[in-house]
Amino acid sequence: MKSNFAVILFILLLLTGCMRWDYNDELTDFNIPSNGLFIVCEGNFQYGNSTLSFYNPSDNEVQNEIFYRANGMKLGDVAQSMTIFDNKGWIVVNNSHVIFAIDTETFVETGRIENLTSPRYIHFLSEEKAYVSQIWDNRIYIVNPKTYSITGYITVPGMPLSTGSTEQMAQYGKYVFCNCWSYQNKILKIDSDTDEVVDILEVGLQPNSLTIDSEHRLWTITDGGYEDSPYGYEIPALYCIDAESFEIIKSFQFSLGDTPSELQVNSDGSRLYWINNDIWEMDIHDEMLPGSPLIPYNGTKYYGLTINPENNEVYVADAIDYSQQGMIYRFSPSGDLIDEFYVGVTPGAFCWK
Repeated sequence: MKSNFAVILFILLLLTGCMRWDYNDELTDFNIPSNGLFIVCEGNFQYGNSTLSFYNPSDNEVQNEIFYRANGMKLGDVAQSMTIFDNKGWIVVNNSHVIFAIDTETFVETGRIENLTSPRYIHFLSEEKAYVSQIWDNRIYIVNPKTYSITGYITVPGMPLSTGSTEQMAQYGKYVFCNCWSYQNKILKIDSDTDEVVDILEVGLQPNSLTIDSEHRLWTITDGGYEDSPYGYEIPALYCIDAESFEIIKSFQFSLGDTPSELQVNSDGSRLYWINNDIWEMDIHDEMLPGSPLIPYNGTKYYGLTINPENNEVYVADAIDYSQQGMIYRFSPSGDLIDEFYVGVTPGAFCWK
């Protein structure tokens, strides 16, 4: 759920109650390779049609609807992200207020964290502690992955509950950094020992991505909001932030009306990638934005992006029209098409196994 329209619609959920899962007794026993790619497909808001796929790059084979086929129940409403920790895949399902943990070999559920507001991402600090970012909430939840329970909260200073938004997280030493996206312009610095926000850095409007490079510098990309928004509309930008001093080192401006998103780094943290209609790439030491894209826009909707950590191949999720099955494109590091395959509706996130 990446559009502001979808974010606004979230409040309607308060009137519609909790998600119910439909069960199916016909289950599939999976036997998958040790390495591959999970694709998280959001589905449509309030349709409960999120799905999970798995792709094996070695034989170009894709398995769709793996959560449903392994567990006999639907994944839920708007699957947002997935992270692997402790040999479990943790799938954050935004509008169903839940995080599922699955076995990464069988895809069978091992537990779930429930009663979250509207979870976006999970960041693990230890076997017994993780942070969960939220949208439409001014708190980051503290959870215990072993007991699948909520143990506390980190409240963001100065952020109203009505427009609260925390998003992606990256760690340097004991500090966890988090971008505040919807209607916000902040990067948070959290002391993971005390679970407190110890510093806040203002950047451009709506930083939607956060990553860290090989030189321990944070990078965030802002989308600038949208026209007629009461919260502002401005030129998007790419920021480089020193993680030690928590200061902006340099920034790059796009053009008004651009919508950059999905900022990624390659396997050694030396190159940046993002979506701005096309797929773009630049070295972390470049002093200006690239003049031509790595992969041209194809006329539909590039919606998700990931880089294979083993060989720097580029994977792009195409939402097409947000109603039919989405497409995944696999490109070489130089931008040549290697493979393409269909997955679920609105593929938006990836997780490497």
